[in-house]
Amino acid sequence: MIKQTFPVLGLSIFASMLGVGIVAPLLPLYAEKMGATGVWIGMIFAGFSISRAIVMPIAGKFSDRSGRKAFLSVGLLTYAVISLGYIWAGDPFELTLVRLIQGIAAGLVIPIAQAYVGDMSPEAEEGRWQGYFNAAFFGGFGFGPLMGGALTDHFGMSVAFYGMGSLNLVSFLMVLFFLPEATPVKKGTRSRPSFRKIGGSNIIKGLLGFRLAFSMGRGAFAGFLPLFAGLSLSLSATRIGILIAVNILVMALFQPLGGRISDRINRRFLVVAGGVANLAFLGLIPWCRNFWELLGICLLGSLGGSVSIPAASAMIVEEGRKFGMGSTMAIFGVAFSIGMAIGPIVGGVIVDTLDIRAVFYFGAFMGFLGTGLFLWYTRTTGTIHKQSNP
Repeated sequence: MIKQTFPVLGLSIFASMLGVGIVAPLLPLYAEKMGATGVWIGMIFAGFSISRAIVMPIAGKFSDRSGRKAFLSVGLLTYAVISLGYIWAGDPFELTLVRLIQGIAAGLVIPIAQAYVGDMSPEAEEGRWQGYFNAAFFGGFGFGPLMGGALTDHFGMSVAFYGMGSLNLVSFLMVLFFLPEATPVKKGTRSRPSFRKIGGSNIIKGLLGFRLAFSMGRGAFAGFLPLFAGLSLSLSATRIGILIAVNILVMALFQPLGGRISDRINRRFLVVAGGVANLAFLGLIPWCRNFWELLGICLLGSLGGSVSIPAASAMIVEEGRKFGMGSTMAIFGVAFSIGMAIGPIVGGVIVDTLDIRAVFYFGAFMGFLGTGLFLWYTRTTGTIHKQSNP
């Protein structure tokens, strides 16, 4: 069944994330034109992650009980409608409100869609299909900023916001008319969703520690690489954009391959290997002296994400079959949201008190800590390795 339904789901997620990515490079400039201070800009960015983190567990738990398609459809439709709110907003407060609502919509979309894929994934192919999902996710988000910049340069910022709304509307229609309700490949005798039971799993504890630390480092990277590249290396805006796009898009390109590898090789080893590559990537950024060195380091970061993310996602799918796929994916998503919110805030404090290079050392340390926590909590599993079917 997944081979027939995934193209619809994958195209929907790609289009939705393409729309989300469109607004990423525009928001700081848009907020500044409204007179937003640095504090307001921080609140505008944080509002999205905060509301998303609050909604994810609720939506995930209820989707385990009543089905996923309704939550996914409502989330995509809300995304499409609230995109017009960017044009309506006239001051920083209203823009923050729009971001809060958009975060709620995101809480209904990404973890539910990932749980949908987990429901349909055959056993021993969890990595493969999570790799495809991650490719759609990162691919859309990576191309979005390029599309947003082009639309703004040629037609104005309002057209970019209309574009975001249109893409999410298309995603909503695809899901509404072409996507059937998810049916797990193997239903088994699963207990009712319980966050207490989920929290008792050492595998989930290890994965959450890894995910939180990984996203904190990535949040710091996304927030301060442009500043480091522009001020310390005097790189142009175009080259900075290339660095960020390459880092995301190469990681997206290799997600399917990483997923297939995780179905054949010990997944615990792959998470650790990817974590080590990621902390090395962040720790080496301050040593770069030119564009080409920084490009090579960004490719190393892409490799780390290509190895660790599909393996970690596949492990979460296996745990989701025990505790409820939507609830488990939601908790995994909350860790990501919290990390992406905290990382830039802590990075800003570090920049103000030390210097910008220390931000990347902080990210590397968090990667080391997260990998260590994962190793500790999963030390008795010796896992997770299943040979995929031919």
